[in-house]
Amino acid sequence: MRDKPNLDACLARMPLIAILRGITPAEATDVAALLEEEGFSIVEVPMNSPQPLDSIRRIAEGFGARMVVGAGTVLSADEVAKVAAAGGRLIVSPNFDPEVVAATKSGGLYAAPGVFTASEGFAALKLGADCLKIFPAEAAPPKVIKALRAVLPKTVKLVPVGGISEVNMVDYWAAGANGFGIGSNLYKPGKSLAEIRDAARKLVAAARTFLDI
Repeated sequence: MRDKPNLDACLARMPLIAILRGITPAEATDVAALLEEEGFSIVEVPMNSPQPLDSIRRIAEGFGARMVVGAGTVLSADEVAKVAAAGGRLIVSPNFDPEVVAATKSGGLYAAPGVFTASEGFAALKLGADCLKIFPAEAAPPKVIKALRAVLPKTVKLVPVGGISEVNMVDYWAAGANGFGIGSNLYKPGKSLAEIRDAARKLVAAARTFLDI
């Protein structure tokens, strides 16, 4: 991943991960360009989207030199290999599967497994996870993030996903979150580019209030 954007640096600059669930290859490039213009530098295409590997390939080819591009809802080591072949560098899962994390790290990719407890978090970190996706965030309010932050290593990146919006990000940030996965509040099938841009601007503006930028 030499000369490619670094996940930690991208999170520090703008701690928002665009989750493009349901996106099609035909719209992938236009949506990625819009998101980059508005300040996003991390994009994931869930594997249960239409032709996800094609979308990942298109985004990686057009924006991979400036953005961290990857896949979400990755459930097997075989899928990890396919994402890597398509140019993806970030592997995000809804769960913690040791085989998926091991395959991700052996392939030199960023691992972001889904966890909900300290036990899952420590187990994922032992295998080299780069950040921990706290999922579902709807069931993990800021006080849960604060409790996890108290026991996990201080350098660990915690990224709540699920129900995150420009309204509640600040509370999660204050509790110790390092980033946020944004799904339907940013993109969902049928949204126009104008609607996506408006949502992106609101989210970026909210993030900048606690980043002081």
